[in-house]
Amino acid sequence: MGPKEGNTVEQILRETTPENVEALLEAARYDDMEDVVSLASAGVSLDSKDSQGRTALHMAAANGHLGILEYLISGGVDVSASNMEKNTPLHWAC
Repeated sequence: MGPKEGNTVEQILRETTPENVEALLEAARYDDMEDVVSLASAGVSLDSKDSQGRTALHMAAANGHLGILEYLISGGVDVSASNMEKNTPLHWAC
């Protein structure tokens, strides 16, 4: 039996590394749609959290990046995700 097509667990774990999560959050923070899309296409989960529980949605909401917000929400991210301080992206948008 040959190798299966598609992502393996090892491949997914490799793609959603802390470095890639940080890159995703930074791209969302600085309105870099190209990098957000590229990282998502490479298999980085759009719901990934950093060590403080922040998501790309938190970063985009905090900085008013509507295009990034629309992309993330249309991608099915958890809009009620909370960070370590129990703040959701909506808290950060205000």
